Amino acid sequence: MLSSTLFITILIVVIAVIFDVINGFHDSANAIACAVSTRSLSLKQAVVISAALNFAGAFLSVKVAETVGNGIVHPNDVTQKVIIAALIGAIIWNLITWYFGIPSSSSHALIGGLIGSAIMYKGTFLIVNWSSLFWKVILWLILSPIIGFIVGFIFMNIIKLFLTNTRPSTVTKIFSKAEIFSTMFLALNHGENDAQKTMGVITMTLMSAGFIKEFSVPIWVKITCALAMALGTALGGKRIIKTMGSKMAKIVPVSGFAAEMGSSAVIFTATMFKAPVSTTHIITTCIMGVGSSKRFSAVRWSVVKDIVLTWIITIPGCAAISAVVIYILNLI
Repeated sequence: MLSSTLFITILIVVIAVIFDVINGFHDSANAIACAVSTRSLSLKQAVVISAALNFAGAFLSVKVAETVGNGIVHPNDVTQKVIIAALIGAIIWNLITWYFGIPSSSSHALIGGLIGSAIMYKGTFLIVNWSSLFWKVILWLILSPIIGFIVGFIFMNIIKLFLTNTRPSTVTKIFSKAEIFSTMFLALNHGENDAQKTMGVITMTLMSAGFIKEFSVPIWVKITCALAMALGTALGGKRIIKTMGSKMAKIVPVSGFAAEMGSSAVIFTATMFKAPVSTTHIITTCIMGVGSSKRFSAVRWSVVKDIVLTWIITIPGCAAISAVVIYILNLI
């Protein structure tokens, strides 16, 4: 018969995999929205490419996993119940924002969940490593969208300089092909940064339960999270694709290429700094920057306002949900 610790650990791994699948179909839409909206790729082609490269990207690094699993709340300071509450809170948030087609951050949902459940469990704010939270999460939460907007704006203007005398039909033909490459690059970077968050949570669970002595991501955890992310990507996210690819600004192949390449550069840089950033935030603001390079009125700022509001409330919102979840679990 399974021990209670082993049973709960298996339960957490299952919930974490479910979160990763939801993360895949929730956030993968960000990586393929431009290519699908501009018809450089069909939805089926984009999903297959994104799923494969999300899987590959998950094996490239564990830097972000260390931040999520060991940098915000130390594994020895929490129980497995805290991690369950964090995951359930993040899943609830992801499903709500997915249902309404709002591009929100699974990364920040998970971090908010960890913060809320840990504080409720210990009854103190001191359980959170606020310094690490600020420098590796909050600061990047603020900076990455701003950098994304600037990079998208500048990159699009540079491309325009080289295309001044080029016929529009030729530009469309060239960048319809180039956008396939930029979609692949973005999906690879998305897999590298996003899949690591669930790796971090599962490794935190193993350390909390005493199955491993130090924070080191086992190979089976990497494979499991990579497969879950790829499966989620294959399920797709048409609601969010619609918001990203058409509601904010009109996207054509050249602007889609600019937004995707700009996003990839920002995500890659953040990963090198061990920062769990949001692909959603970055690709969204890159699209805004690209749209603004034409004229600021080209961006539908009313839609942007709703998206930014969701970004602001994600961490505290998920913290509150997870705090309620662990309170209920304690009553049970």
